[in-house]
Amino acid sequence: MLVQVVKSKIHRVKVTGADLNYIGSITIDEDLMDAAGIIEGERVQIVNNNNGERLETYAIPGPRGSGEITLNGAAARRVQKGDILILIVYAFMELKEAKNFKPKLVFPNEADNTLS
Repeated sequence: MLVQVVKSKIHRVKVTGADLNYIGSITIDEDLMDAAGIIEGERVQIVNNNNGERLETYAIPGPRGSGEITLNGAAARRVQKGDILILIVYAFMELKEAKNFKPKLVFPNEADNTLS
């Protein structure tokens, strides 16, 4: 039996941009993606601490060290620059593996979204 568990989480990042005229997705600083084990195109759940919105989209890499967190396309309507988000990625695994699995938890600097 497969179960779905949290694979990784980027906790409390600040929205740096919202681009309505982009095809879709969330742009994430590639350093943050690497730290959380998120790959390009992977589904990401976005929890907006400011307004309670929850949505899903897919990740695309942003420039390394930039701290970029930009919501693109329709998702741009559900955030504002400066909102604080939690980004969560899930994975399916066998029950036995899931019981021992430890997710990657990333806590970036809240001022600029960089890793310390």
